[in-house]
Amino acid sequence: MSPPKDLVRLRHMLDYSREALELVQGKAQKDLDSDRLLGLALVRLLEMIGEAANRVSPEFQSLHPSIPWSQIIGLRNRLIHGYDAVDMDILWQILKNDLPTLIEEMNKIFSKAES
Repeated sequence: MSPPKDLVRLRHMLDYSREALELVQGKAQKDLDSDRLLGLALVRLLEMIGEAANRVSPEFQSLHPSIPWSQIIGLRNRLIHGYDAVDMDILWQILKNDLPTLIEEMNKIFSKAES
């Protein structure tokens, strides 16, 4: 059984991930250049995903190696500390290529936890 706090934080990660994908639905990469609020919102959501991941216990993280914990936390750190040098091309690739897979993996964890 997973500690309740870990599942709450994983739920935050899942919710923020879904919200980020909803924001880019129907959008193109060039929209990040022309819509500053969209870019800021997406950066913030990815920061929050990373912060929630950082608060998940090491034990829970080790039980779920399909989640790239260190990469998610590392992205958060890069976004926070490199706020003045966010590469929107990389951000777009993460949103389009990595986030759907992350959501799928988190859904699997919740499916197992609920059964």
